[in-house]
Amino acid sequence: MNEYFILMKSELMIALIIFILLFIKLGKGISNNALLSIIQLLLLFNVALAFTFNQTGRIFDGMYVHNHFLGVQKGILAIAVYLISLLCTDWLRKSEHLTEFFVLMLSALMGMFFMISSDHLLMFYLSLELSTIPIAAMANFDLHRKKSSEAAMKMILSSALSSGILLFGISIIYGVTGSMDFSRIWGGIQEQPLHIMAFVFLFSAFAFKMSVIPFHLWTADVYEGSPIAVTAFLSVVSKGAIAFVFLRVLYTVFPNISASWYVLVVILSVGTMLIGNLFAMRQNNILRFLAFSSIAQVGFILVGMSSQSNEGLLSVTYFVLVYIFSNLAAFGVAAILSSLENIDSIDGLKGLYKRSPVLAWTLALSLFSLAGIPPTAGFFGKLFLLMAGASRGNYIYISIAALNMIISLYYYLKVVRIVFSSPEVNENMTPITISGPVRLGLLICSAGIIFGGVVSWFYDYLQNLL
Repeated sequence: MNEYFILMKSELMIALIIFILLFIKLGKGISNNALLSIIQLLLLFNVALAFTFNQTGRIFDGMYVHNHFLGVQKGILAIAVYLISLLCTDWLRKSEHLTEFFVLMLSALMGMFFMISSDHLLMFYLSLELSTIPIAAMANFDLHRKKSSEAAMKMILSSALSSGILLFGISIIYGVTGSMDFSRIWGGIQEQPLHIMAFVFLFSAFAFKMSVIPFHLWTADVYEGSPIAVTAFLSVVSKGAIAFVFLRVLYTVFPNISASWYVLVVILSVGTMLIGNLFAMRQNNILRFLAFSSIAQVGFILVGMSSQSNEGLLSVTYFVLVYIFSNLAAFGVAAILSSLENIDSIDGLKGLYKRSPVLAWTLALSLFSLAGIPPTAGFFGKLFLLMAGASRGNYIYISIAALNMIISLYYYLKVVRIVFSSPEVNENMTPITISGPVRLGLLICSAGIIFGGVVSWFYDYLQNLL
């Protein structure tokens, strides 16, 4: 029982938080301000718990595995959820269903934790469904907006399609190997047409979840229609969890057909980076801009995955942490402007520096990091991904990825120019007030972007775990 509680501490902690929220909901009720403070404190404790008391072990007949590295990956996702609760404070305080929102978000997070620890295809599939269905409900949380309902519909339809494709691929794998255990499947997978077809089905399902080209068509509409807190969750937590799991599946289940999946990963990676960058240039809506930006970032994650080495595992994990700080800083600024000023376009950012230097510099720092400009953490994150991808000796591929970094400079720096440009004479120049929790969230993200680039202790820590 002690091993059970220690190995599943993160999942059990989330379950405990959910029960606490349900008991509060059944009671007389408290104000949103007090409830949000309690939730943020519990989420902070969950972050600390994820990074401590980690042990290596297997339970449930090997279906659930845990080790120090998986514990760190769960901790990274826990950090993202805590930051979302801080950065979206203004919107959450106004919500009529605050308890229900966090119950759904934490249920999705629990599914992602189980998915990361899955060592069996059946448990992986159930965990994926647990993490997906609540997100569709969260996308429809702005009940008074038609776009929110449309986003939820597109989310559930695309998720159902990808889940069906995944289930079909799992059935083929079980048919050809006679097992669903990760540690047993890899020996039965060979370079044969039926085996490769099974992999293609699995890859397509993962590509839907990560918004890899050409499975990205739902992304921009869902990002624009969903509440910003949900969009942030989809952009960083959901993508981060799928990246962790996909990396593990590639390396442990399909190493025998790496020659085939390497070609597929390279082609889709180049297409994802290029299409994401080209479409991001054309966007004026902030959320659609960040949607295509996130698609381009997924292309770089695939570069690291292509290495099939410990360097790939290390670089992807490090980049996801950096991406969380960088992207959530941008989403935090977007949440403040949307909630307080009703600004949702890039043109509306003009003169932001005059109204709030804190928001202007935070947004600029996040965009510098997403573009990969040194000495931000984003530069080193992409550098490590490119170095991992270069280990296969395909330097043309790495050169194309580096050129896409240059292309992305155009639209990221264009937004920075607008933020620091002089406002029109007749524009509103009222200073923007930032609440304490939001300021704390922006500070944590900015510190992560800066110190992640100049301090190497976290990268060294991950390297030691491997």
